Order: sequence, then structure tokens, then C-alpha cells
Amino acid sequence: MIIEIDPAGGFCFGVVKAIETAERLIREGQDVYCLGEIVHNEHEVKRLASMGMNTTCHNDIPELKNRTLLIRAHGEPTETYSIASSNNIRIVDATCPIVLKLQKKIREGFKEMERLNGQVVLFGQAGHPEVIGLNSQTENTAIIISGSEEMERIDFTRPIRLFAQTTKDKIKYQKLAGLMEDAIASSGENSPDFKMYKTICGQVSDRIPKLIEFAKKHDVIVFAGGKESSNAKVLFQQCLAVNHRTHFVSGPEEIEPSWFLQCNSVGISGATSTPRWLMEEIKRQIAQMNPEISY
Repeated sequence: MIIEIDPAGGFCFGVVKAIETAERLIREGQDVYCLGEIVHNEHEVKRLASMGMNTTCHNDIPELKNRTLLIRAHGEPTETYSIASSNNIRIVDATCPIVLKLQKKIREGFKEMERLNGQVVLFGQAGHPEVIGLNSQTENTAIIISGSEEMERIDFTRPIRLFAQTTKDKIKYQKLAGLMEDAIASSGENSPDFKMYKTICGQVSDRIPKLIEFAKKHDVIVFAGGKESSNAKVLFQQCLAVNHRTHFVSGPEEIEPSWFLQCNSVGISGATSTPRWLMEEIKRQIAQMNPEISY
């Protein structure tokens, strides 16, 4: 049986930057506190904790006076920086550059919509750390929708600026924009003021075609990801759509030998928050099982 790890799977560059920053601070002997889990992967969080990194929450920020606070790749709302500054906390900002760029775009769009009595619409997962940070750029006034079924919350007679969370599905985003344009045309406005911004991370969206081809070439796919990772859920569904023998795991302990009956090849992939070392452990676990294969 062949076992292959997806060469395109694993951490995106934004997560790599955050992990490398955390490791550097730990090596320097700093007392590092990461605001929220550094990635939505419990195994990687435990690894960094074993090295000495602490995970904290927003309510505890005032207790971290004179310490180092690491901002993870998802980014943070504007008030986090103000609270940290007032408590003499040193911030090390590992926000993904793409997220930072999007925050700036949304802030500019919000200022424009204030002048024009318009709306900022954000295609994203409400409550997601990245979305919370993005929404703060609009003073928490953005209309956050997860799909077309929530479009009734938008006033299509007023100007609209549409943005997307960086890890959302590009095709669904394009379809949503098309439906919004149709709704604007139906509103009777002669000159609808609507702009859609391409804000989905290319590294994430470009992975989907490669992942689909990878899933097709193997009998069984084991997809590793954190249970709370929205990116993992999206990519897993892409695999499952083309290979019904796709299984989601958060770690090697969840693997079942029965998955590999009548199997000649296994593909292992993971989300942008899944470390390569975890996929290697999954590969070793499958190889050690030595399941009975029926050819």
C-alpha cells in the first residue's frame, strides 16, 4: 500500500510566520502569552505549550503587565492594541500580512460608506477571530453573512462594499456577489453603487484544485485538521465531494484500520493550520497498523 502526504498540504505562510515568531520568542527566554490558540490545531498548541508558550484570553490582558503578548495570524480588533498599550504590554504582532491588508481595505471602505450612507458587508463566519478583527475596522457595524440566505439583512437601495474573510470559498463568494448584483438591479436603483473586493487568500483558494486532484488519485484520504478550524472544514468537504472514502481526524489516535480495506493507496492532507509533523505521525500510524488489504 502506498501512503503519500499531500505536498501542498499543511501550514500557509501566515501560520508559518506566527509559529516561527513564537518559537523565536521562547528561545530568547521571553515569557510569551499568545492571545487565543495560535492555530486551530490542538496538537500544535500542545507542542508549543511544552516549549513554554502560554495561551491567554482577552479578559486576562490587564493581568499581563510588562509581559509579551503575541498576536496570532488571525489578527485582532483595534481595542486589543489599546488595552495592551494602557497596561504596558509589549505586543509582537504576527498577524498574517494578507489579513492586515484586508483590515486596511475594510477600514477605508467603512469610511467611504459613512460618507455615502452605505453598508459594509462581510462574507464570513460570525464569531471567527479573523472576522471579529475585521469587523472592528467598521466599529462593529459590518453586516456579516455566511451565505445568500442572509441577504435579506442588506438594503440593496444603498451603496455596498463587499469583502470576504480570507479563508472563505472563492466560488461561493463569486456566486454571492452575483446574487447581490441581481438584487441591486431588482431594487430599481438607476446607478447601483456596489463594489466587490477580491480578499480571499490565494494560497488557500489555489489549494482547492490541487487538493481535488490529490483526493482523486488515492483510494482513501485521511484529512487532518483542528475541530474548530473553518479552513479544515472547507477543505475536508472538497475532498469528500470527489472521494467518498475521505476521513477527518484531529490526530493519529482517531484512525480506524477498517478504513484501509480494499485499499492500494492512501493520501494524507491537512488544513492551513495543520503542521507537517502531525501528518508525518499519521503516516507512521497507518503504516504501523499493517491492515489486511484486499487487492
